[in-house]
Amino acid sequence: MATTRNWTGIWITGGVDPAPYLRKRVDLAALPRKAVCFLCGLGWHELYVNGTKADTRVLAPVVSQFEKHVSYVAYDVTPLLKAGTNVFAVLLGNGWYNCRTEEVWDFHRTPWLDLPKMICDVECDGKVVLSSDASWKAVPSPILMNQLRNGEEYDALREVPGVLTAGFDDSRYPCASPCKPPRGELVQETAPPCRIFREYAGSVRELSPGVFVCDFGVNLTGWCEITAIGPAGSALELDYAERIGSGGDIDTEAIACYVKSGRFQHDVYHLKGGTRETWHPRFTYHGFRYCRITCRGGAELLDAKAQFVHSDLPEAGHFRCSDKLVNRLHACTIQSFLANYTGIPTDCPHREKNGWTGDAQLALETGLWNFDAAAAMGNFARLLADTQRPSGQLPGIAPTGGWGYDWGSGPAWDVYLFEAPYRIALYTGDDSLFRELLPAMEKYLCFCQSKVHGGLVDFGLGDWCLLDPKSMTPVELTSSAYVLHAAKLISKYKPEYASFAKEIAEAINRKYYRGNGIYADGQRTALACALCFGFAAEPALTARRLAEAVRAKGYRTGFGILGAKFIFRALADHGYAEDAFLLLTCTEFPGYGHWITKLGATTLHENWTSDASQNHVMFGDVAAWMHQYLAGIVPLPETPGFRHFRIRPCFVSGLAWAEADHTAPAGTIRVRWERQDGSIHFVCEIPDGCTADLDLAGRTFPGRTGHVELQLRQPEGKL
Repeated sequence: MATTRNWTGIWITGGVDPAPYLRKRVDLAALPRKAVCFLCGLGWHELYVNGTKADTRVLAPVVSQFEKHVSYVAYDVTPLLKAGTNVFAVLLGNGWYNCRTEEVWDFHRTPWLDLPKMICDVECDGKVVLSSDASWKAVPSPILMNQLRNGEEYDALREVPGVLTAGFDDSRYPCASPCKPPRGELVQETAPPCRIFREYAGSVRELSPGVFVCDFGVNLTGWCEITAIGPAGSALELDYAERIGSGGDIDTEAIACYVKSGRFQHDVYHLKGGTRETWHPRFTYHGFRYCRITCRGGAELLDAKAQFVHSDLPEAGHFRCSDKLVNRLHACTIQSFLANYTGIPTDCPHREKNGWTGDAQLALETGLWNFDAAAAMGNFARLLADTQRPSGQLPGIAPTGGWGYDWGSGPAWDVYLFEAPYRIALYTGDDSLFRELLPAMEKYLCFCQSKVHGGLVDFGLGDWCLLDPKSMTPVELTSSAYVLHAAKLISKYKPEYASFAKEIAEAINRKYYRGNGIYADGQRTALACALCFGFAAEPALTARRLAEAVRAKGYRTGFGILGAKFIFRALADHGYAEDAFLLLTCTEFPGYGHWITKLGATTLHENWTSDASQNHVMFGDVAAWMHQYLAGIVPLPETPGFRHFRIRPCFVSGLAWAEADHTAPAGTIRVRWERQDGSIHFVCEIPDGCTADLDLAGRTFPGRTGHVELQLRQPEGKL
């Protein structure tokens, strides 16, 4: 990335006000053919032109590592201008830039911490007609408080009528103050913006007089929009949670524990009185299914609806099958993915909101199968590279103010730096991001080489959140496997790393292969790891041991987040798709089916016991598995971008039919298969310019394109 413009404007601030309006009039003799407002407003901003919000984005700009890069947005404001006097007004909020809330990740101590500020240029037909400077006026807004992890407080009695219009007299307000710029380089935003995408009506129950609990039926990210009436100065307080306690009130114990100052996920609206008033916060967001609304001072709640906020990720794929549980699990996974993509991929939208790299890399393919997510993922990969220390070390979260380098990182998390560019290239055919980040990748592998002992590396969290921590696959095994994987990925561009990958594979086998197909102590994750990363000494035997281990557990899960990606893939790749499907659909504890059928989950949980967060996506590779194995669409590294690919469905006996589609660069790939009178009816659509090899129940049909329709004999035996 590089700076894309030379700025005429300077950085200005409104001073100590928590969310000031900065406004300025400009006269235009005639309407321009094209008008663009280039604006960076930190931490978050809203732009208004002649009283109209410039577009539908919220929580802009997407967070960055502010020491390295700061994002500006280019707004097309052509339709909002008029001949004569126009006014530009920017409302500023704290966002990630000015996190004053004390919490365990130390964002209240980040080196960039500062008051909200902005820089702005307005160009009409290529000529700058307005820039930010000390002549802009600073007008206090009704926002009394806004903090990322606390919430927002708004006093409608402090609204300034007409502040967004050109006719407003701002002569009595102070001028903005020039200020120091942020440390990072100013670059145009490449990440897709956040928007409000869906509204949910809730069922409302009165907990006690004036206290209501709203259930919106699904775990989501965003906020409540309330409509109320009451006397001036009366108020509504909103508290958000994802679970209900035994007494019917909300329960935030599991998600509020790391925020040490201020109220957690708490909004307040003070009414101006006299009429119906509708409001939602602007500069915070929450993770919730439930909202407790407390009316004070005579306020009356008229309506409440939840607004789902996430990054603008257009749909690029769908999956459905005959099994209702599988469909519900897919929907839960997609909801979890979107709820944890609010600008950046997060671990959870409530407790932390942090960009945990392990969660992000494990959900990569679920995102790419189902959404046009390459730009969003590429943005996060660059953000992660911006956090890299000179030694090559990476933190477990991005952005970071210094937390996460010595706990929470490790190869299984850090591999996002490699995996995201690789998967983006695999799915889109564009490897420019991989080439761009090669220096950071090499630096990271040099860091790993400095940590090698006995040919292996031993740092990181390993198979996180398994049911029994005492049975974890050795961290040294999984972390070394991920370094091996990273070295293999980079070796296409830097062949010298192929020998490093080979050395690690040999070292893993020397230490952890016990013979007879067994790795480590026979943990399912250990076996599947050897198969997925290609270092298994006897793959067929190890696959058989894995299937036996899965059966011995009664198809219950209990493995950690790394196993959740390895095990299903390893089973299906080696002919045990029936076992993978039974593992997927088991309704006994612990398992995905237990979450859904017994607990009514609408998003994936953080752990199998469901006593922590109930909106994590790190167990979410199963949706990608459905696309690639049940439907059978398989991208090939040799021909990225689906120029040539494979279709190899697993015709598991538990399904009567399955179908999926994916929007590839050349067009939409479609697959459907269905059992009919002892045979399988198979149909697929292969876009023009693409070819696919069909591997169907033991029969191969190479180089097909266009519409293909076949009647197949049902397969027998293992798949």
